[in-house]
Amino acid sequence: MEMSREDQARQFAETAARQSYGKLVALLAARTGDIARAEDALSLAFAAALAEWPKSGPPATPDAWLLAVARRKLIDETRSRQVRNLASDHLRLLAQEMEDAMEDVPDADIPDRRLALMFACAHPAIEARIRAPLILQTILGFDAAAIASAFLISPATMGQRLVRAKTKIATAKIPFRLPDTPELADRLDAVLEAIYSAFALGWADASGGDARLGNMAGEGIWLGELVAALMPTEPEALGLLALMLHAQARRPARRNESGDYVPLAAQDPALWDVTLIDRAEALLYRAGAMGRPGRYQLEAAVQSVHAARRISGETDWQAIEHLYDALWIVTASPVVALNRAVAQTQTRSVTQALAALDDLAHDPRMAAYQPYWAARADLCARSGDIAAADAAYQRAIGLESDPAVRRFLQKQQARLLRN
Repeated sequence: MEMSREDQARQFAETAARQSYGKLVALLAARTGDIARAEDALSLAFAAALAEWPKSGPPATPDAWLLAVARRKLIDETRSRQVRNLASDHLRLLAQEMEDAMEDVPDADIPDRRLALMFACAHPAIEARIRAPLILQTILGFDAAAIASAFLISPATMGQRLVRAKTKIATAKIPFRLPDTPELADRLDAVLEAIYSAFALGWADASGGDARLGNMAGEGIWLGELVAALMPTEPEALGLLALMLHAQARRPARRNESGDYVPLAAQDPALWDVTLIDRAEALLYRAGAMGRPGRYQLEAAVQSVHAARRISGETDWQAIEHLYDALWIVTASPVVALNRAVAQTQTRSVTQALAALDDLAHDPRMAAYQPYWAARADLCARSGDIAAADAAYQRAIGLESDPAVRRFLQKQQARLLRN
């Protein structure tokens, strides 16, 4: 069935949004110093595209079209504020500066200011816990609900924090530029966390069926490459890039020919991308030689141990457990504790591994965390507690949004009940 002009225009606008949202917001915000106003102007530009493109057809350079419209929206909005406040010399000056700044952006060659925006969002004046979520929203365009799920907090709380952070950037006049070298290191943690969160959101969509996520895994790797090139002597930047490359190397093996989910232990190592693995190993070696271990290097080392199975045919679970011990010391993260408990299913007794999971049961973040319930279901099944395993599988299935993973869990549950 042939698509209507309206549907074609909408699809074209959605593609432009996925590919260019962060790039355009970064440029507009760099010119205005106000992320919220830049986002509003770009939103109006996309609305204009949906109104105009069905009639005139998509432009040859959609990014330039959207940027031009968003620039004009910002200038018009500033002039309107000036008219409403005729006595304000400050606003008159702001209007002139805004117009001058906007008019000197070339339509045909849009510069990429995303990295500068990321470091602005990681400024010390911004509350530490909101820096990474703020980067995610401004660079990738995700709403508060999607970001909240990644950080295991409520959407309302996340939304309030994001609004406050954007207001802080505007009122404090935080510059949109790459900071000097001493400042770069201070802001690096938030930038790396946001990059990894972006990668994880895309990597979780193994089938590529979620249009919102698009190529987020590829975008995360691209941003990781950018930071690693900017800070080649920072081992954690190299470690993060190694971690993402190791994970990306396994993408072809995560679904079989029927589209069914294949857990890591059952994947065929011959399907893994050896070129990406070799790059990851080289980066991890460079980072390790600097003698400053950190979270991302340790996580990449875990993936390196898994990758070694393509050569040895076995997984060194003892090494993985030790790496998670070190990660727990560095992060005290409940997700790390969960992964350590999963590793202990291979190195210790089921009773010990289940006890480790029990220690996490009081953490409210685990209540809606699917991997926790999937791990509990598996361990309860191994211990012979069929009722508890069934209940945990039911909880995990209800929390899982990926149809392939949900089918996998349902098959596991059905096998449990048959036996």
